Amino acid sequence: MVAAKDTHEDHDTSTENADESNHDPQFEPIVSLPEQEIKTLEEDEEELFKMRAKLFWFASENDLLEWKERGTGDVKLLKHKEKGTIHLLMRRAKTLKICANHCITRMMELKPNAGSDHAWVWNTHADFTDECPKPELLAIRFLNVRMHRNSKQSSKNAGKRLKREKRKGQAKTTMQTK
Repeated sequence: MVAAKDTHEDHDTSTENADESNHDPQFEPIVSLPEQEIKTLEEDEEELFKMRAKLFWFASENDLLEWKERGTGDVKLLKHKEKGTIHLLMRRAKTLKICANHCITRMMELKPNAGSDHAWVWNTHADFTDECPKPELLAIRFLNVRMHRNSKQSSKNAGKRLKREKRKGQAKTTMQTK
């Protein structure tokens, strides 16, 4: 019992050494790395729509037909400034990994998801999420009905822009051929 008391008394509990214990030394890095600019390939695009949502894909593997979650994050409609093409891009919130990446075409149709007033379902012929294009049946669910309506309006606006761009392209083509 006495030995324990002696070791306790050896510790300095005064505030004289408090400045030394709060000292935060600055260490220089062993290797210095130059700053690099990271490109997302969204620099040449205009953001038409952005909203948080949850994305699902329809899996038909091993005779099991079911919806599987692909990710939660911000879904964006982006228009290329030069080409005029519009595509959907969605990245997972935590990892920023792409979970949807495909062009919007005039043939794509948003359909309400059965049993939900704030979800859409659509087919895409070539989704580039895994870098190899493949057809997908996708569904997206928004937080509430208001967000759902906003997404539908943005989709309609994107379709109208595509039609206008096509008409402009046809007018240029006919003028060039004359």
